[in-house]
Amino acid sequence: MKNRKLLNSELNRLSPREFKTADKLHIVLVLDNVRSAHNIGSAFRTSDAFCIEKIALCGISSTPPSAEIHKTALGAEDSMNWEYFEKTEDAISRLHSEHYRTIAIEQAENSIVLNDFIPDKLQKYALVFGNEVKGIQQNIVDMCQDCIEIPQFGTKHSLNVSVSIGVVLWHFCMKIR
Repeated sequence: MKNRKLLNSELNRLSPREFKTADKLHIVLVLDNVRSAHNIGSAFRTSDAFCIEKIALCGISSTPPSAEIHKTALGAEDSMNWEYFEKTEDAISRLHSEHYRTIAIEQAENSIVLNDFIPDKLQKYALVFGNEVKGIQQNIVDMCQDCIEIPQFGTKHSLNVSVSIGVVLWHFCMKIR
């Protein structure tokens, strides 16, 4: 049996209008000084794919409108809700006040391995991802309530931030939905 590639019209995706009012996963993606606009665009596209609430762009992270973001977001920068914070600390403080459980996605002492973390369907989460070279600022890791690490087995010390976002959002989506 051959696998016929589905046409876009057969995918039953939400329209941009339907997406705005759709039930979202109670997840906010926090980007702490993510340098590459292409990684930010990828974060928008992946966040749209998993239907999460919002993205918080912090520090040097660029914001829409941007041709570089659009190149990888492919319009998701228009469907996704987002907000800019000059300081990541302000984003984390606000999310704490709104009862989000903040989780740094980082390699750290006492981190929880991703596959051992079972999200609570009733909890709101803020998932924090860091700069492509330096990761999440230590003071931001300190502000987070938990730290999750993606297990890796090769010679490299990290995954690209956009890949990490995809892996973690997929895990949360599969456990919550």
